[in-house]
Amino acid sequence: MFWNMPTLGYRDVWGEFDRLQREMNRLFEPVARRARVVAEGFPPVNMWANEDEVLLTAEVPGVDPDKLEITVKNDTVILRGERPSEELKEGESYLRQERGAGTFVRTFNLPFHVDGEHVGAEYRMGILQIRLPRREEDKPKKIAVQAG
Repeated sequence: MFWNMPTLGYRDVWGEFDRLQREMNRLFEPVARRARVVAEGFPPVNMWANEDEVLLTAEVPGVDPDKLEITVKNDTVILRGERPSEELKEGESYLRQERGAGTFVRTFNLPFHVDGEHVGAEYRMGILQIRLPRREEDKPKKIAVQAG
């Protein structure tokens, strides 16, 4: 199509490619935005660590705490859940939709093995807080040096 236009210069051809790219991005933006929220980094988390434990907090507003699943094995923590989509009433349509809905899975590798028997989780005001204690046998041991 554009190769049959002898008046288009080199820059004009690439300008047409740029325009086409912008139009395609604009066309698929609503779909990509919804997929991104759940796929990329939802829920957002913060993690802190010391020698004894890791504290993981996750923002999960709108998620039923009974539907959250936390799995711990060795040095890996998996967080699963679902945020339901909002039901529109008849005649309603979205003007803007930025909050994602759907299932999510986040997997985190920790710097040590976790004592699965003593993991604690608490949900308050849309924030999930998970305490992941280090296994006793995985803690560093201080060795006394004998002078002799």
